[in-house]
Amino acid sequence: MSDHPAHEIESVRNRLNVVTQETRFALLQDILGHPSELPTLKELDYVNPSKSQTTIRQHLEQLVDADIVEQVTLPKDRRQNDLPYTFYGISDSGRQFLKEHKLLRAQDTLREIYDRIEKTDDIIRYETAPRPEN
Repeated sequence: MSDHPAHEIESVRNRLNVVTQETRFALLQDILGHPSELPTLKELDYVNPSKSQTTIRQHLEQLVDADIVEQVTLPKDRRQNDLPYTFYGISDSGRQFLKEHKLLRAQDTLREIYDRIEKTDDIIRYETAPRPEN
């Protein structure tokens, strides 16, 4: 018999359903493969050409609701007009959850895959934009 209460097991099952859904799992891998691990919606949209930005945003919201991903914003005094200031990263709780369930894939491989993607000048500007400190 498990020593975990039923609601805890249900909660774990729900979070697993959230992270293992194909699109959301791909987004998690994109976040982990990003050079700063804090991509913007525009970058995630670019590396997922078969999905609309609306779809990606909805999946990110579900990951945020499940406390796997967190939305991080650059402080107002560090923002620049033409550069992004909202980013998505794996939350501490999310990282712990992914690790416990062996869902943290080899990050070096994810980074290599991400680096090999041909990027437009616009996407490169976004990728190299200032990020909040962790």
